[in-house]
Amino acid sequence: MIHRGSLGPAFQICTLLIVALLLSGCVGAAIGAGATAGIAVAQERSIGNVVDDTSIKFQINERLLRHSEMLWTKTNLDVIEGRVLITGVVASEADRDKAAELAWQVGGINDVLNELQVAQSGDAETFVRDASITAQLRFKMLSDRDIHAINFNLTTVNAIVYLFGIARTDTEHQKLVNHARNVKGVRKVVSHVLLKDDPRRKA
Repeated sequence: MIHRGSLGPAFQICTLLIVALLLSGCVGAAIGAGATAGIAVAQERSIGNVVDDTSIKFQINERLLRHSEMLWTKTNLDVIEGRVLITGVVASEADRDKAAELAWQVGGINDVLNELQVAQSGDAETFVRDASITAQLRFKMLSDRDIHAINFNLTTVNAIVYLFGIARTDTEHQKLVNHARNVKGVRKVVSHVLLKDDPRRKA
């Protein structure tokens, strides 16, 4: 498996730009529109929101990569209706602040939720544990008919679970939180889930 950190920054930037060019062409637009429409029909987000969020994520990733390949490899982005969630582990508060600063440079953003942890990078055991927690929670979520799984993103960093998305009801949100708390090994659950009728949602 090739990790994104193993490739040179010039190659990575070129790859990002090529993807953008392809999506701006007729073929890319046709394929992208079909996939986006399929996702949006099932989600609480509109087609326009999904397209905007994809663009925002691309632009932030480009800025992170241009600033520092290391910072880019250490951060994970999720974007829902202009709300950006940044997770991962960085070496300093300066790196943490810089990631948020670069995110805010992109237009169309309503909020930046900076959940980057300042700590030493975890070892392979930590990575496997976090991946296992995420997988178990995803299984619980997909198995629960009261939870519309496509509306939520899950991330685990150092046994802290971050929930992000749009819940149809408070009951659905609480069920998701409870599932996360009941996964073995979870130290903490941080939820940035909004309810469907929350006024903070992007119009």
